[in-house]
Amino acid sequence: MRICFICIIFSGLFFMGSGCKQKAISLFNGENLDGWIVKGKPADLDKNYWVVKDGYIEANSLGRPDHDYVWLLSDIEYKDFEITFEFQVFRESPGNSGIQIRSRYNDETYWLNGPQIDIHPPGYWRTGMMWDETRGNQRWIFPDIPEGQWVDSTMALNNHHMYFSNDQTSWNAMKVRVRNNHVEAWLNEVKITDYNGEGILNDDLHKRLKVGDMGYIAFQIHTGDELKIRYRHIFIKLL
Repeated sequence: MRICFICIIFSGLFFMGSGCKQKAISLFNGENLDGWIVKGKPADLDKNYWVVKDGYIEANSLGRPDHDYVWLLSDIEYKDFEITFEFQVFRESPGNSGIQIRSRYNDETYWLNGPQIDIHPPGYWRTGMMWDETRGNQRWIFPDIPEGQWVDSTMALNNHHMYFSNDQTSWNAMKVRVRNNHVEAWLNEVKITDYNGEGILNDDLHKRLKVGDMGYIAFQIHTGDELKIRYRHIFIKLL
């Protein structure tokens, strides 16, 4: 009887743990950047491009384009997960951003390797598409474009949209789901990316750099860009 009782306890703990694993966890407390690290070249780290205001994270390099890539990097690695967040963009901002997944920053080369879901206010049609920032494979991987070629608006979905700060609805919702080598991304509930990365995200290059299969989450300020963008309500659920 005692053995059975112990088994029941462990069974209960197992199911409790499974339930907790599926619960969404907030990655942003609305007050400061606890849980995040700003990464970039030393000259850019004191420019305060990433700040917290009124319950959101703001990246602002308007009028200050003299910078390299500046990243806001999670301090925890993730493997299989679903992340949701809201972002706000501005018509006067010509810069590019995006969310890196399963990525890794090299503090010697100041480079972040790994795949990215693009956020591009000047050409909203490409927001949600997937770019690989991994050195050695820097190209669009969804749509699948050969290295050196670029996506264009004819490749975009016709039924998706993006709001700007002065629209009646001023925040956009994005969801990214990553399981094994399958990556999906939605913009305002419209699926943009449905990518099978088998043979790419787990090839020798990505394995050597320890990206594609597991890594950090990061939000981007693109090198040399004037960007203003806000992020809030960042939640992750482990799968």
